[in-house]
Amino acid sequence: MTDEHPRVATDKRTAVLDAAIHLVGTEGLRALTHRRVDAMAGVPAGSTSNYFRTRQALVEGVLDRLLEQDRVQLAAIGAALPGDARELEDLMHGYVMFVTGDDLVRTRARFAMFVEAMATPELRAGVETRRSELREWIGTVLAGLGVDDSATAARVLIDYLDGLILHRCTSHDDGPDPRDGVSRMVRMLLSTAG
Repeated sequence: MTDEHPRVATDKRTAVLDAAIHLVGTEGLRALTHRRVDAMAGVPAGSTSNYFRTRQALVEGVLDRLLEQDRVQLAAIGAALPGDARELEDLMHGYVMFVTGDDLVRTRARFAMFVEAMATPELRAGVETRRSELREWIGTVLAGLGVDDSATAARVLIDYLDGLILHRCTSHDDGPDPRDGVSRMVRMLLSTAG
């Protein structure tokens, strides 16, 4: 049992997880060790293992933290649902530019965790939960814009954005601004609106 104040422990735990996300996003999942996370977080040696006894527990903690951060972002975005095609295009384009720009390290960490989840059933459920939440939110937006089969359209849009983001994260050539492609995809999906 620790003598630390619970708030301090929670903040240190969050700092450890954020450092782990940075480590995975910059150096890959193989670089994720308790010792490396301690060093990156600037916490005393052994701190990470106090929170996450095994590497698997640390990996699960990283995924949980990523999903928690995604939910916070989605809730912030969801407060102002797009009201027309142009607003949806702007939102999707802004999202792509953010996750492949300022949030690139976290995006790379997320993709690394998603790949790991395909080989780790314990992680797969968390990934599927996040995908379901995102599909549901996009489906709600598309239904609000009159798309008949909003669930299928949401899946198509998310798959397109995932591919675009993956390309921008892994290619030395980002290519042209993705706005035109995003706009075309949104317009195509909204053309099915009733």
